[in-house]
Amino acid sequence: MKKLTGLQKQVLGLYRGFLRAARSKGPEDRKKIESYVSSEFRNNAKNVERKNFIYIEYLLRRGTKQLDQLKIVETVSTFTIPSRSSN
Repeated sequence: MKKLTGLQKQVLGLYRGFLRAARSKGPEDRKKIESYVSSEFRNNAKNVERKNFIYIEYLLRRGTKQLDQLKIVETVSTFTIPSRSSN
């Protein structure tokens, strides 16, 4: 198994942090948060070049701020979770 870089460890730590924070929310909000976080991380994994360290570090800082806000008990989510219903 290949060793992870420091940046990869930070990304995985942030992902795990979001999943832990989602556990403190209600079941419906938890599902929405987990789904949104999973799709965002997958989307960025596909679309962001691995060598684009500046942008990856920016995403990490932004994600860390969002996670800090999500950890606040009264907060349901720090980002708009798009509804899947058709308009």
